[in-house]
Amino acid sequence: MPLAGKGMLLTSMDIDAAHEAEFNHWYDREHLEERVAIDGFLEARRYIAHSASPKFLFLYSTRTIEVLDSPAYRARLANPTDGSKKNMARFKNMIRVVARITLSRGKGRGAALGIVRLRPSTGGEAKLRAALKDRLDPGTLDGIISMHLIESDAKLSGPTTEMPAAAGAGAADWFVLIDGTGASAISAVLAARFTGRSAPDQAMLVSSGTYDLMWDLAKSDIAQN
Repeated sequence: MPLAGKGMLLTSMDIDAAHEAEFNHWYDREHLEERVAIDGFLEARRYIAHSASPKFLFLYSTRTIEVLDSPAYRARLANPTDGSKKNMARFKNMIRVVARITLSRGKGRGAALGIVRLRPSTGGEAKLRAALKDRLDPGTLDGIISMHLIESDAKLSGPTTEMPAAAGAGAADWFVLIDGTGASAISAVLAARFTGRSAPDQAMLVSSGTYDLMWDLAKSDIAQN
């Protein structure tokens, strides 16, 4: 399976240019490793917008979604480092999503990521999931490695003590993630299967975009150190 585990934490935000160097240093030298070290976390991926908003995107894979409501994770949220307090207070346009990975098709992961945010119609979740199953098949699409569906848990998503600025609107939204070799291939499949006239009837299209991978970190990387 191209995505590790069954749970995912998705966070995304903007940061003022004046604070971006400090923000990047904190994420690269402290925060990603701190999070991946939590029991039940498996890996993290860090992205920067190619054509998307907010500018920065992070995906944290967990063994199960319950890990994101576990005592170990809650303890970390309740005891942020000084760097976390300082940098998180500067987040803008914050999105925080706790989700289940419900569909994952293909093999491997790419250097580029497409993302589609969908708001399911009330009572239409099962039909939407069925409609997306075929659309998530990479088949013989050039440059598309794998595609995934994550379904948000409204109760676990949104603001935390660490991140009070995380928007609560659309806390039950779903996200399609598209792993590809480059932004052009992803843009083509977005247009063909998920946006404009191709958007699924069972949901409202909230947003879409493309990101470039900056780097990733696995639990095994920490263990080797």
